[in-house]
Amino acid sequence: MRIGRYPVRWHIVLLALWTAGWFVVAERHGAVSWHYLRTGQRLLFEQMPGGGLALYANHPELQIGPVSFAVAGLFAPFPAELGEKLADAFMSGLGLYMLVLVGRAAADHNRGTGLNHRRLQQRVLIAGAAFIPMWVEVAVRFAHLDDVLALFFTTLAVRALVRGNATAVGVMLALAVDSKPWAVGFLPLLLALDRPARTRSAAWVLALVAAAWLPFYLTHLDTLAAARFTIPNQPASSLRWFGVNDPATPWWDRPAQMALGVTLGALAVRRGRWPAVVLLAADARIALDPSVYTYYNASVLLGTLIWDSIGQRRLVPWVSWIALIALYGSALLVPSDATRGLIRLAFVAGSAAYVLLWPQRSPRGRRPRRREEARPAEERPHPERRRTLAPEQ
Repeated sequence: MRIGRYPVRWHIVLLALWTAGWFVVAERHGAVSWHYLRTGQRLLFEQMPGGGLALYANHPELQIGPVSFAVAGLFAPFPAELGEKLADAFMSGLGLYMLVLVGRAAADHNRGTGLNHRRLQQRVLIAGAAFIPMWVEVAVRFAHLDDVLALFFTTLAVRALVRGNATAVGVMLALAVDSKPWAVGFLPLLLALDRPARTRSAAWVLALVAAAWLPFYLTHLDTLAAARFTIPNQPASSLRWFGVNDPATPWWDRPAQMALGVTLGALAVRRGRWPAVVLLAADARIALDPSVYTYYNASVLLGTLIWDSIGQRRLVPWVSWIALIALYGSALLVPSDATRGLIRLAFVAGSAAYVLLWPQRSPRGRRPRRREEARPAEERPHPERRRTLAPEQ
């Protein structure tokens, strides 16, 4: 199938229809949290009292990065209801594009291994079918543009990593952190780069994160208090199974989430399993977060999508579907708070152990990187100009 000069893959058409169906279902009761984005965007850019660079000092409840407020500004000129629906559609479209990016990253990552592209398309279709309901949850039902952008930029970083573009990896990871601070857990992706490129990429991260956040901290020292903002410790939180019964977020919880995610991600890279980084960071978040909102699961499903598409070669991406059933299914069908917390904790432990410890076969025919492939992506021939890959036997 083609639209104009551009080919459209059959599995993307099916996923687009699947996305549209879920969009229609969620839109009727959607955009639960969009008002936070609208309020923050106005405070930051419209010179309202208590806003500007004093935004986070005066409104610590807005745990949203400045890049997210800037993107939310794109919808400000429209009437409120229309702007909200356009934002929902925009975020839904990003999710579909992320499926395309992950599929292309998987194809490039397995270049030279005899990859069967039809099998890859089937794998992306099946994993994407599990990803889309959770994506619509974060993008439409809750309209968390900050989480959406953090995951979108991280997907672009994964694509850039596979292509060997270290600068783009650093820029995209920085934009993810500048959209939502918990995206710090994805930074171990930097470790998958070669050492010289890793240094350049890390420098971009530091520079862009400092440019986005330091003005708030340097002009209003009370901004530091925003990092201590707490939310209720819900009865279904996995924290309860660790004996943490505090009514609100413990002081150590946010640092522990980031530290655990970074540590697990670094271990995955060390074991040659960098496609597991996003899943492990998301696991750390849902295991230690005092809240249990269903939109948190979108980060987990992106992690399973990347792992099922890039990190393994099985046709059936069963990790994605186990995640959807365990996390979303239990939220809908299991009445006991304690049981839901236990299921969440069991999934985290099981999925982390699987991607880190389960024996993995190296793809047959994997060749050492040639000098051409080690060069920055902008200096290499475009992948489409290279020879067509042989199908898997």
